[in-house]
Amino acid sequence: MIRVSLLIALLAAGPAFGAAGTDPDWPCIQRKQPHLSLGQVWTGPAPDDGTSALVRDPQIDQLAARLEQRRLPLDQAEAQIAEFAASADEARLTALMQAIFDRIERDRSALIAGIARYGRAQLTLAERIEARRARMAELEAAETPDFDALDAEEEALDWDQRIFTERQQSLTYVCETPVILEQRVFALGRAIASHLD
Repeated sequence: MIRVSLLIALLAAGPAFGAAGTDPDWPCIQRKQPHLSLGQVWTGPAPDDGTSALVRDPQIDQLAARLEQRRLPLDQAEAQIAEFAASADEARLTALMQAIFDRIERDRSALIAGIARYGRAQLTLAERIEARRARMAELEAAETPDFDALDAEEEALDWDQRIFTERQQSLTYVCETPVILEQRVFALGRAIASHLD
C-alpha cells in the first residue's frame, strides 16, 4: 500500500517525475525528444533531391526495411550494408541511410506519442485511486457505514492499484525503447558512413 502511494505521488508530481519537466504527461526519466534529425545520427553527405528519388528504389527500400528491424543483429546488418556498398555509390549509400532514418523516425515518433498517452492514462488512474480512497474515508466515517458500498469501493481500489502497479513496472522497458531505436539508427549510420570515400 505504501509503495503504491509512493508511485502515485511520483507520477502525480508531473515535471519532477518526467525528465526536465518539458511535458507533464511524459512519464519517463529520459528526456522527451519527440523527433530526431538526420544530422544527429549521420556524418555523411546531406541528402538532396536525387537522394530523395533513390529512397524509393525497390532495392534500397527493401534493404532499409530489413535493416531497421531490431530483431536483425547489428553484425548481420553491417554485413548486408557491406554487401550493398560493394556496388553502391555515395548517392545510393546516402539514400539507404535516409530510407532507414525515415522508417525508424516514423516508428520512434509513434512510440513517443504512445508513451505520452500511457503517461496521461497513469495520471488519470492515479487520480481515480485517490478519489476512491477519499470515497472510502467518507464511507468509513459515516455514522452507519454502508459495508456493502465500502467492500465494493475497496475491491475497485485494489483492482485500480493492481493495474497501476503493473503498468508502472513495465514503464522502464517502454521508456527505453526510443533510446534503443536511436542507438540502432546511429549504429547503422556509422556502418553506412564507413563505406563512403
